[in-house]
Amino acid sequence: MLSLIVSVQVKPEMRAEFLPAIAENALRSVTDEPGCLRFDVAEAVEEPNRFFFYEIYTGANAFADHKAAPHFAAWRAVAERCLVPGSQVNTFAHLQVTESAAA
Repeated sequence: MLSLIVSVQVKPEMRAEFLPAIAENALRSVTDEPGCLRFDVAEAVEEPNRFFFYEIYTGANAFADHKAAPHFAAWRAVAERCLVPGSQVNTFAHLQVTESAAA
């Protein structure tokens, strides 16, 4: 499995546009893409408008499918307007251990 941790800084004046757009991208990713197993969005506690995405894919092909999805293209258009230029940092990792509590 392939995990991706993304860090972005949102322009404060664009927050209202960013939040529903990333929520839609996350939802479409896990519902429309069989290879996207998880898509979490979190905001830094002590740094407003700094967001982290945690995504898990079944592999590199699933991530390629994600980038080719129509909802990803829509998200990228919003990201161009909302993110501070140069603030996005992507870190790819091979998932070694994953645990979660029962719901």
